[in-house]
Amino acid sequence: MIINIDPHNGVPVYRQILDQVRFQITAGILQPGDPLDSVRSLAATLGINSMTVSKAYSMLEKERVIERRRGQQLVVAAASYTKQEMSRDAHVREALAAAITIVRQLNMPPEHALGIFREMLGEEIEENSHESYR
Repeated sequence: MIINIDPHNGVPVYRQILDQVRFQITAGILQPGDPLDSVRSLAATLGINSMTVSKAYSMLEKERVIERRRGQQLVVAAASYTKQEMSRDAHVREALAAAITIVRQLNMPPEHALGIFREMLGEEIEENSHESYR
């Protein structure tokens, strides 16, 4: 599990941990049953107070994103497909919200912005398909 913390970005550190663990689960980097770093280990790696990591993990447990197994460390909980899809949608919506704001500020017609998005998405799909043949 790789977590990067930026103490200067204005987002509380525990929230950065929450968001990154959620994202890694949604992206499939962390799979159900995968163990998480211990509180002490992650705190030492990040150079932060262990209570900060504990707070993030506790919140993820309450959300049933992770679970504590008796005698074992915390692991990624088995999530339903629907929950994962909703989480993916939420990540995409959050990323697109900034782009929508820019489109509106530039007074760009939505059709034009959508065309740019489709063009860029098509280029990405095309690049990935070429890579799979290499």
